[in-house]
Amino acid sequence: MAQEFQINSSAIESKINQLLPSQGGFGAGVDFSASTMVIPIVDLTETAEGSNVRSDLQTALSFKNTTTFNVSNTTTTIISTTGYYRVFGIATMFGSSGNLSFNITDGASIKTISQYLATGSVLENIPFDFVIFCDAGVSVNISASSTSLRAVGCSRQIADINGNLIDTK
Repeated sequence: MAQEFQINSSAIESKINQLLPSQGGFGAGVDFSASTMVIPIVDLTETAEGSNVRSDLQTALSFKNTTTFNVSNTTTTIISTTGYYRVFGIATMFGSSGNLSFNITDGASIKTISQYLATGSVLENIPFDFVIFCDAGVSVNISASSTSLRAVGCSRQIADINGNLIDTK
């Protein structure tokens, strides 16, 4: 048979009020209790949120949701829609000097988030892989200053502007 225990703890009460603000705590004079009885808990969070696919699988690449790019000797916008994106690929530098940069712009100013500098005749292939947030009015571009600089890769939207994962279906 299960045993019941009364728990009087202001620390536990504060934590419940912090974690469950909509419950408003238990109010004054109400005690917490504990039991030695085992009560199984079933986590239905994923289903309640509208998805039964694990979050890591929801970020998988597919033919439908992957946008490729191949940028050399130009500036090309690769993302112009709001949300969270994974951008990955290879930066290749062969021959002359110059720079290859990944930039965020709001149309008035540019912030470089990653830059690769070529310094001579050495062939370099450098992988890149990052997640970026694109807010309203903001876009992401790649700028390559010469034909000897190239960024080849793809982008994949992984979540909308509110952080809801984008399914691969």
